[in-house]
Amino acid sequence: MKTFSCGFLLIFLAGLFITVQLAAQEVKLVNQNLPEREEWLKDAGFGMFIHWNVDTQLGTVISHTLVGSSEAYAEKYISELPGTFNPVDWNPEKIVILAKNAGMKYIVFTTKHHSGFCFWDTKTTDFKITNTPYGKDLLAEFVQTCHKYGMAVGFYFSTEDFVFSYRNGIKDIRRVKHWEYAEPIREKYEQYLQAQTRELMENFGRVDIFFIDSEAYREEVKKLVWKMQPNCLITRGAIPTPEQFIPGEIINAAWESNMTMGTQWNYKPTNEYYKSGTYLINTLIEARAKGGTYLLNIGPDQWGKLNEAQQGRLMELAAWNFVNGDAIQNVRPWVVQNEGNIWLTRQKEKNTVYAYITDIEGWERGDRKSFLLKSVKTTRDSRISVLGQTGNVVEYQPATDGNAYFEQTSVGLTISVVRAQRIYNNHRWPNPIVVKLENVEPALEPVKFATLEANVSGNRTIVFRTEIWAMGDGQDHSIRFEYRNRVSSLDSGAENPWKSSNVLPFKGEGEYTLEVSDELFAGLNPKEDNENDIVNASAGQTRIEYRAVVSQDGLQIRGNTMRLE
Repeated sequence: MKTFSCGFLLIFLAGLFITVQLAAQEVKLVNQNLPEREEWLKDAGFGMFIHWNVDTQLGTVISHTLVGSSEAYAEKYISELPGTFNPVDWNPEKIVILAKNAGMKYIVFTTKHHSGFCFWDTKTTDFKITNTPYGKDLLAEFVQTCHKYGMAVGFYFSTEDFVFSYRNGIKDIRRVKHWEYAEPIREKYEQYLQAQTRELMENFGRVDIFFIDSEAYREEVKKLVWKMQPNCLITRGAIPTPEQFIPGEIINAAWESNMTMGTQWNYKPTNEYYKSGTYLINTLIEARAKGGTYLLNIGPDQWGKLNEAQQGRLMELAAWNFVNGDAIQNVRPWVVQNEGNIWLTRQKEKNTVYAYITDIEGWERGDRKSFLLKSVKTTRDSRISVLGQTGNVVEYQPATDGNAYFEQTSVGLTISVVRAQRIYNNHRWPNPIVVKLENVEPALEPVKFATLEANVSGNRTIVFRTEIWAMGDGQDHSIRFEYRNRVSSLDSGAENPWKSSNVLPFKGEGEYTLEVSDELFAGLNPKEDNENDIVNASAGQTRIEYRAVVSQDGLQIRGNTMRLE
């Protein structure tokens, strides 16, 4: 079935209001960031998030154990945990160097999470780092070290404060409908947040990034930050900051995905799972190909150190970045985000394309492989290379030609490359290689379309919808839908495979629908998520996610990912 309607376009409005669609939800954000600061974020591409709190001594979720806790628990949390928090092994220089080597351009430190514990010597509360055995202003040490190494400084700041509420008579700590119960302390609470924001803006010199978590008095805090430091870039609260997922489509406005390395923001000493270095590298590549920035979280332990698992993954990122860093900073989306397992970006202000070849298992060093690209075409000045290697020498294989070649044909651009560089002693390197294509041009104008909201009919049929609003320059078009149970990135680095619907040809702009019957989505189980949109597959909380996929002359183009409520 096909119906025509007005073209559907995600429009990012410059200036005061930005409207974006992420995960099928419209989010309106007041944004007074300077355009050059958002451009800086798009150039940077990669940052480190640090979550830390006094409850890291317990290995529990950061702050949230206070929600619904007994008074006895809350009293122990407030009175006992600061008394034993003494991160004697905290060395900000080690953290900053790990971040710098991994290719990160900024670090966002949790100055105060929802519990209310402050990592600076604030005058607003005694629930702070200088009232612990550590005794020093830890945030000041961190900022000084970032400046020493040229690392941009970011502050995470929660406008929720469980301990403040508790001490002011709100004994039942909650997140939903909090202000219906805390109305009597609103004015006092606003003054408290304003005072803390002033300290953060006045006491630490230049603050490059401010990440405002929670919505209580967020607008008032934003206004004060921009007033005191106009060059400060506000991320959460002003631009999209998808949490624990990468959006499905290219978004040309500034955005930042923040994600955990394991299953928890705070350090978790047991029952933890860390995503592989390859998974983290692939996630970084995907974010860059879609126009975004990747903010990867780490969690120091109670003594201030990173465990071997986190440090090792940062070092694996560093090894990959040392070879391929040119393809992460200062890049923008290509005309399509990927061609199968090859992701694509273009160098800012140059006719250079980077092709990131991912998920090639068993690619032996010295082996040659060929790949077809349909979205890129060469010019008479085109050149090809593999980042990090010349191709002139393949160690211990003097007869092997390691050079990269290309051939433009009627069906597309064939590139032929060798994995020549020896990264590991066993000659096996599981991570992507990056092919640099200089002086090239787009080979096509892709179809412009969007995945629309689907629904489940009474007879257990999913009705998928998409809208084609620009046909591009292809000749042969069809559309299908992919769908799966979403697995939370808090559970593992694994992902469910996508299922595919039948194929529907189309020849013009407009809205198209496709029904998928029960047998095709057997086992998929849409359920409501909790308030934070976290999916816990082990607890049976799952959600169907889906996307439209257009085939244009054989090239598969993914649409934005939606979720079925």
